[in-house]
Amino acid sequence: MSALFNFHSFLTVVLLVISTCTFLKMQFPAILERKTGFRGFFWKAARIGERLSPWVAAGCFTMGVSILFF
Repeated sequence: MSALFNFHSFLTVVLLVISTCTFLKMQFPAILERKTGFRGFFWKAARIGERLSPWVAAGCFTMGVSILFF
């Protein structure tokens, strides 16, 4: 089943995109310095990960527990 049709999988993909973009922005800031176009989406995901990092971490932990046990 596609991640777009299953809400649990969609949340997992969103959390992985936010976490990956934040990591890439911290390691290679030149990759995500454009705020427009296609890379602008990934810049916004990195910004969400930077500003809401405790909430993103809690979401990743909760999603990991739910994937392992449910």
